[in-house]
Amino acid sequence: MTGIDQQLITGLILAGGRGTRMGQVDKGLQNFRGAPMALHALMRLSPQVGEIIINANQNLAVYESFGTQVWPDQIEGFAGPLAGVQTGLQHCETPYMLTVPCDSPLLPENLCARLSAALLSDDADLALAVTLEQEDGITRRQTHPVFALMKASLLPSLTDFLQQGGRKVDAWFQHLRITEVLFEDSSGFRNINTLQELRQFEC
Repeated sequence: MTGIDQQLITGLILAGGRGTRMGQVDKGLQNFRGAPMALHALMRLSPQVGEIIINANQNLAVYESFGTQVWPDQIEGFAGPLAGVQTGLQHCETPYMLTVPCDSPLLPENLCARLSAALLSDDADLALAVTLEQEDGITRRQTHPVFALMKASLLPSLTDFLQQGGRKVDAWFQHLRITEVLFEDSSGFRNINTLQELRQFEC
């Protein structure tokens, strides 16, 4: 499996949301197994990429204490994950960028390798993770659009999309060459969205 040299990839941790479902708290800074969730994501992602950027819109100094660049959205008003992706691409100095959310502290340690191999082999603009989920005895395909490796050259496309009022990730993806990578273990993509889930997955 031939992938992209990790030094050519910048990792972006998306921590710019309001944390609405967690009671308007900064999700990335909530404690999980002794450390903030975003710091867990940082430690998981660091060995996979050349450098890391954090996108955050509050508590910037706390995120900066993790020892990495921190940049807020260019678009005001908590415009969603694509605003964070745009910010990351604006500050990305490598040809590729890998995005992950701050609320998935157990993200796969082979995420970058798997996505980069697919991006190259399928000559795609963007590679995203997919899992198979069981619900009521039915297997369904679940995409994870914020677990994505993309070419940094997509910045003009994304900026145009946002300037035209676009906000939905899937809608932007329709303009791109996408490849999907199936991960057998879905646990690494589990989002912790509520305080109840945070306590549940602490174990």
